Amino acid sequence: MVRRKQILVVGYGGDHCTNVAYDTAYQIGIELAKSGVILITGGLGGVMEAASHGSREGGGFVIGIIPQEEKRKANAYCDAVIATGIGFARDFVTAYSADAVIVVGGGVGSLIEISAAYHNGIPIVAVKGTGGIADQFAKQYLDDRQIVRILQEDSAQDAVRRAIVSIKE
Repeated sequence: MVRRKQILVVGYGGDHCTNVAYDTAYQIGIELAKSGVILITGGLGGVMEAASHGSREGGGFVIGIIPQEEKRKANAYCDAVIATGIGFARDFVTAYSADAVIVVGGGVGSLIEISAAYHNGIPIVAVKGTGGIADQFAKQYLDDRQIVRILQEDSAQDAVRRAIVSIKE
């Protein structure tokens, strides 16, 4: 039996999420569900909630890996919740659990996740025009080791397609 692909969506938390980022993440969730991909998020608000909502509405499966000890802290669209109780060190758990990462806007927490993914050679796709680190680091390497170039796409559909084809079997 072949394991299903798992894609992490990272970006702005609930307190900093723009409408553009929220709408884009929602569409990404729908596209991931249509593709049969398991969505992984940090399980909280903003981009994480939007992607989870889209995936749920599209018939997908959502795993929320939250920093708190209480599962009830996860957004309402998570099908499975992993309550780590390790704070934002959970960013390494989310990244290491992913076959690919899609970045929608985002700040320092998202940067930690993409840095962990980068270090492990996990493909990263940034959605252009969503702000934050997605726009700042698209089309670049994070350091001189040039482990993986952060790819850039202009739409939710293209980001999902690119993330899926970038996964190493």
